[in-house]
Amino acid sequence: MSYDFSNDYQRYYSELVDKVIPFWEKNAIDKEYGAYFTCLDRDGSVYDTEKYMWMQWRIVYMFAWFSMTDFGRPEFVDYARQGFDFLVKNGKSADGSYYFALNRQGVPSVAPYNIYSDCFAAMGAAALFKATGEERYKDEANSAMQSYIRRMDDPKGKWEKTMSGRPARLSHGHFMMLANLAAVMKEFLDSDEYEEQADRAVETVLEKFYNREMGILFENVNPDGSFDLDSCEGRFVNPGHALESMWFVLRYAERKNRPDLIAKACEIIKAVFSYGTDREFGGLFYFMDALNKPHLELQWDMKLWWPHCEALIATLMAYRLTGDEYFLDRYKEIDKWTWEHFTDDEYPEWYAYLNRRGEVTHTLKGGKWKTFFHLPRALYLCAEEMKGCIQNIN
Repeated sequence: MSYDFSNDYQRYYSELVDKVIPFWEKNAIDKEYGAYFTCLDRDGSVYDTEKYMWMQWRIVYMFAWFSMTDFGRPEFVDYARQGFDFLVKNGKSADGSYYFALNRQGVPSVAPYNIYSDCFAAMGAAALFKATGEERYKDEANSAMQSYIRRMDDPKGKWEKTMSGRPARLSHGHFMMLANLAAVMKEFLDSDEYEEQADRAVETVLEKFYNREMGILFENVNPDGSFDLDSCEGRFVNPGHALESMWFVLRYAERKNRPDLIAKACEIIKAVFSYGTDREFGGLFYFMDALNKPHLELQWDMKLWWPHCEALIATLMAYRLTGDEYFLDRYKEIDKWTWEHFTDDEYPEWYAYLNRRGEVTHTLKGGKWKTFFHLPRALYLCAEEMKGCIQNIN
């Protein structure tokens, strides 16, 4: 490994500790009712008080996790605890699954139609157990994890609005998150209970969703693993999801000592960059169509913060594990484009939404889909990967 990551490491570490964490610590904590504000404008001011469950539990997870790092502080656990208490008290429906959203006071505002609320509840509770050793957090982590697994075959349940005319699909997102969830449970609960689920999830992602002939990781496939190229849903491609999924696989493969899976994940990462990179304006496309047909999503060619965050993690992890200079080159490209376009020279935190040319379209720093999660996770994990590369050089 020839590249000296020392300066990059300091840049990422400082961005996280000196800017991103203080931004959320200062502006996100709802000291009156509990939990967090996530709809934050450029300067950190609150522009909406709705509490979206994915975003809420992600903040619990991040503060609990970061409390165990070298920059962790006792207040981080306090922030995570108060969020947990608010969400468990107000956020669970009668069947134990979590609502999609609450109002500021904690009254449910959107039904529990989405299983990712359970996903992030499991992650947040598990991290709190690791940070504190308190059994109530472990119990909630297992409860939410089991709810997620139970709902995978019928994720929306009675809230499903589609009817019999719509074909059944397997969702890449459900399986990639299951793989990550199982890894979180293993790390924070010190439990092997979900290892079979991890095995199943990784195998399904690699064997059913990746079309090697086309070099594309699809988001939706038929239940038998065949590909539907006659519909927009069947042709739907999400480069950011694919890269996030592959670093989940790399982490799994390293833990299991599976060089064959490392090779397969790296092959897919290269394929994602091949079809997902905008050759004209730089960066990664948000959504794509496998056959380059019109996309129903009008924001398909926008540049979002989180796919670029996942690209940074995936390239650095692949480079550390393989030493392949291809991944170092892709890291340098994405690093340069990301820091030039998403960072804000005046206020902390990063912009979320750019047009295809890389121009800011929304000033928000947090919202319905952006919170204290993808960016801080990427900054921290990238710094850790760089540290590993530096050690390999030495």
